[in-house]
Amino acid sequence: MTEKKRVLILCTGNSARSQMAEGLLRHDSGGRFEVESAGTKPSHVRPEAIQVMREIGIDISGHRSKSVDEFAGQVFDYVLTVCDNTKESCPINPGHSNRLHHNFQDPATVEGSEEQRLDAFRKVRDEIRMYLRTFPPGPSP
Repeated sequence: MTEKKRVLILCTGNSARSQMAEGLLRHDSGGRFEVESAGTKPSHVRPEAIQVMREIGIDISGHRSKSVDEFAGQVFDYVLTVCDNTKESCPINPGHSNRLHHNFQDPATVEGSEEQRLDAFRKVRDEIRMYLRTFPPGPSP
């Protein structure tokens, strides 16, 4: 049995995108990865993220928003940033890990009715899921 690859998913607040990505990768990979998420300015897990993940059968209600500092000195095979701000300001030195980046819209910034906000979270959740279906990326041709 091979050792699980370690993945750290980073975003600014560790409240929505990175939390959803953590839940999706852990669930959809069939246990191939040890997955953590963190933020450069952690806050709290957004209730909308919890709700839209629950809609697809993934429970992240036990997640907490963590600081990237909690993972300082740890080795990860992959460090995935899911917002441009964190890509630029990430204090983590991933050592020999692969750094990957894909910017997703921040659904927490969407204003409007509760349904409009939830739709924004669903859209980003689905975009992250599609992106993670090809994770980890294969070697370049």
